[in-house]
Amino acid sequence: MIQTMISPTLQILVPATISFLIGMAITPIVTHYLYQYKTWKKAAGKKSLDGTTAEQFNRLHQEHEVRAPRMGGIVIWVSTLLTTVGIAALAWILPIPTFEQLNFLSRSETWVPLAALIVGAIWGFIDDMLIIRPGGEGLPLRFRLFLVFGLSIVIGLWFWLKLDVTTVAIPFGVPLEIGWLIVPLFVLVSLSLYASGVIDGIDGLSGGVFASIFSAYAIIAFMQNQIDLAAFCGAVVGGLLAFLWFNIPPARFYMSDTGTMALTLALGVIVFMTDTLGEGMGIAPLPIIGALLVATVASNLMQMFWKKVFGKKLFLIAPLHHHFEAMGWPGYKVTMRYWVLSIMFAFMGVIFALSAQ
Repeated sequence: MIQTMISPTLQILVPATISFLIGMAITPIVTHYLYQYKTWKKAAGKKSLDGTTAEQFNRLHQEHEVRAPRMGGIVIWVSTLLTTVGIAALAWILPIPTFEQLNFLSRSETWVPLAALIVGAIWGFIDDMLIIRPGGEGLPLRFRLFLVFGLSIVIGLWFWLKLDVTTVAIPFGVPLEIGWLIVPLFVLVSLSLYASGVIDGIDGLSGGVFASIFSAYAIIAFMQNQIDLAAFCGAVVGGLLAFLWFNIPPARFYMSDTGTMALTLALGVIVFMTDTLGEGMGIAPLPIIGALLVATVASNLMQMFWKKVFGKKLFLIAPLHHHFEAMGWPGYKVTMRYWVLSIMFAFMGVIFALSAQ
């Protein structure tokens, strides 16, 4: 009997397609309950990181904050989870070659990023639930940072002690041995990625940017023959595209913390799994692939520094995408230009990752 072999490319594209279709199917249900339970902020207004009222932001966005629900990120991680577990269940119930080959749930490549995605989603969901209460402000920033710090310590120790990861790939050179320092490095990357989650500030912006980033790492993992990890990235992209379908202006809902915390924690794991563990380069190209995330965090830090040292703002609003809005750019123009840039940075990052080994 001739057994049909599925190509590695299909092993990635099929989960991505299934995840997208699941996301499109569950969104009407998710939307129904988000609107039924009024899962939006009950009072408009936002404060800056230094505690002062964000007057420019409130002028531009305070009406939007109370017109659409939070928690749209549910579509992303539920689609990814159902795709991952669903295909694995089919392979277990019906052990035919096609399902077995499509099954990308593996201990060596997808358990850790999937766990990071779900744990981040749960804590983000809790934060969102606290925000949508009357007068709710969510978990304090210090607590959220401490939470990400603690989760990152655990995952970093897993990389060091269980997976024996002690080196970092150096562009055009030999891997650098750093030993236990791999743990604080993972913590630093995770905290930086989590801080970049504030890019979820304009309709359609975060979904397009994260889709480009996860697509780039799907290609990198694929080229390292980490097919299961690439398929997982593909499933995330499928969920992101389904979310984006309903998040383009005017957004039906916002990603919020249940989406951004899930995505950034999972991305941190994927970045390290595509480095020396995958006999490739995953960490060094991150600032290129995620250049817009870097710009988001950097603009916030620069704004705080400028206000503290010089007593005035460097940007009209931070992060950077809101600065462009304050300059007079319509939100859709900022979003679409960020999409274009995110795709180009993804291209450049992949080229760098594959050529600098």
